[in-house]
Amino acid sequence: MRLNDDDYVREQYCTTEKLDTRASVWCAEEQGPTPQDVAILALSDVHPNRVLEVGSGKGSLALRITQAIQCDFVALDSSVAMVTASRSLGVETILADVRDLPFTDGSFDAVVAAWMLYHVSPLEQGLAELARVLRPDGRLVVITNGRTHLEELWRAAGADHEEPAFSVENGAEQLRHYFSKLERLDIATHAVFPDRNVASEYLRSIDRSDLVNRLPLSGWPLRARGATAVFIADQPK
Repeated sequence: MRLNDDDYVREQYCTTEKLDTRASVWCAEEQGPTPQDVAILALSDVHPNRVLEVGSGKGSLALRITQAIQCDFVALDSSVAMVTASRSLGVETILADVRDLPFTDGSFDAVVAAWMLYHVSPLEQGLAELARVLRPDGRLVVITNGRTHLEELWRAAGADHEEPAFSVENGAEQLRHYFSKLERLDIATHAVFPDRNVASEYLRSIDRSDLVNRLPLSGWPLRARGATAVFIADQPK
């Protein structure tokens, strides 16, 4: 399974169903902020006038940003279904590809890329575009997962989890080619799979139906830790 394969990405997001399945298992932490909270705070710190979110999905984070920050906001996604869902929330959303952004150089004070850079290939093309559309003192806020993400679920299914092309572990190295300042903030997250059926649906949603029969019959609910970080990148080169 290659998360950055174009055909895989198109199939994953041609409807909102698979994204909804994955989102349903995540729980709020009892203590500490969510990755979304951290991302919004990182944006607020620079008081941006114009903000872009790429790979905005159904628009839930975009809506939170527009409610928290007074700014000119644009969301962007390459899926018609996601653009439609985002627009239904009242978020200005356009259909476009992060590898070929329809904006002039230095158009934005800040850009957000939440759980999407591991879908981009070639990644260098996407990162170059993000740096291009940011102003010289602009800020990029990225959320991504790492190689130990949902380790307990993968162990239960008797499989290894492949590290994403853009991950907690390798993200800093890749961002440093395009930004002069960088900070990584690791965030505690967790998912709960109440029973075998929910875990099976999750695996099917990422096209790993081959693992469903490996799941144990007992031991549910299963709590699985996320491996998530927020990268804050400043001063595009």
